[in-house]
Amino acid sequence: MYLSISSYRIIFKPPLMYNPNMLILGIETSCDETAVAIVEDGIHEIASVLASSADFSIETGGIVPEVAARKQLEFIIPVISKTLEQSHLENSQIDAIAVTVGPGLIGSLIVGVESAKALSFACNKPLIAVNHLIGHIYGNFVDSKKAVEFPALVLVVSGGHTDLVLMKGHGNFEYIGGTLDDAAGETFDKTARLLGISPYYGGAALSKVASECKESNPILKLPRPIMHSNNFDFSFSGLKTAVRTVALAKKFSFELIAKEFEEAIVEVLVFKTIKAAKKYDAKSILLGGGVSANRRLREVIEQESEKNGFNLHVPPLKLCADSAVYIASAGFFNQNKLELKDIQPNPSLGIADEIK
Repeated sequence: MYLSISSYRIIFKPPLMYNPNMLILGIETSCDETAVAIVEDGIHEIASVLASSADFSIETGGIVPEVAARKQLEFIIPVISKTLEQSHLENSQIDAIAVTVGPGLIGSLIVGVESAKALSFACNKPLIAVNHLIGHIYGNFVDSKKAVEFPALVLVVSGGHTDLVLMKGHGNFEYIGGTLDDAAGETFDKTARLLGISPYYGGAALSKVASECKESNPILKLPRPIMHSNNFDFSFSGLKTAVRTVALAKKFSFELIAKEFEEAIVEVLVFKTIKAAKKYDAKSILLGGGVSANRRLREVIEQESEKNGFNLHVPPLKLCADSAVYIASAGFFNQNKLELKDIQPNPSLGIADEIK
């Protein structure tokens, strides 16, 4: 059953506080995944369950928002139940609930937000609204072997976003720069399709092709868009156009083009990240987002961080993709006191936008 309590007037809301061994149940439904997790004290994963409709997306050649939302309606209650079962906890033992409110697909966000509201209301638990992009950052805090030192320069790089943020502390973020057009992940996927590597989820497939390419040719040199600009913004649409031009000329193999394309994006991302970290006197550099799983990006940013004296934090591969684990963690460290009626999905929420 789909429950909506947006129109209810909630008079009582339990106060939020940092209790020892605080358990937060996180809910993530911003795209085509249905994920629920329980995290203790923001840093210890207790349980995590994910149901995906990716197979349906492959059949249709991409994500169909309505199909994704309908599958999430089907999955959400069983996934919550399975997570509680996996953790050996009862509803009453959960201290608070955290839910992604944006950005994302509006239908998918509604499923997660309204389900979280219903659970919060039924169990009389506080509900914490979480920005999905901020959530990506907290993949670096869960079960980490080393503490993050602030200020930290954060690169969040995903299918829809490429952002540089200065993290001065929990709940204290300053936007530094971001993509002016296509995000890095989107450019990876479109280029993979253009080169005939993969029609869907192409970024990972392109990276695999690039890593296996042994040939080289100094003549092939793709542009590094606005790498030396006097700001920290990114622009990758021109790079995609350059790839198309080179591919149509048929002078180079698609494997070599893929390799040079990946080098171009990684070089721009790492150069601007290190430059920003120096300017803002960062002590740490953090990666987050789906593209942070890219092998070449992790390799180069590790080399450059070590060379320039920055402590680098990269999330485990399982926390690069959409996950309720880092939503629960972000909820712990960024608690807000919004009434249930004020917590609404926002598909266009930016990384620096305040949740109101």
